[in-house]
Amino acid sequence: MSYYLAIVGTKDNPIFQMEFGSWRGRGDGVPRFREAIRHMNQFIVHSALDIVEEVQWTSSSFYMKNIDRFNNSNISVFLTAGNIKIMLLHKSKQDDAIRAFFQGVYDLYVKCLLNPFYTVDAPITSPAFEVKVRAAAQKYL
Repeated sequence: MSYYLAIVGTKDNPIFQMEFGSWRGRGDGVPRFREAIRHMNQFIVHSALDIVEEVQWTSSSFYMKNIDRFNNSNISVFLTAGNIKIMLLHKSKQDDAIRAFFQGVYDLYVKCLLNPFYTVDAPITSPAFEVKVRAAAQKYL
């Protein structure tokens, strides 16, 4: 199973993007998106931003599961209090695992925000951040 993660800033700008596969079962963590759809992952996730912005004012929950679908893939979102959107394109039905993964990524993002050299909405280019996100994916997904 393959996943596409995007952290979207307050101005709908991509802050961080990553593709990864599942480690459950016999998974090796390598994304297995078909080439025909791989280049559309960013477009699919960003097209769901309109739905997120409509739903965020009617829901008191930070976690919104399956807000949009595209070709049997779901898009789930975790909203932060600072209006940063952590979005995941997935086919998984494990809502608890996805929620735990979002919480782990959110904790990593908060640690990034605490860095005095980081500016809100700036792209996250730290290799350590990517390694820690992969570790969270390996743990929960």
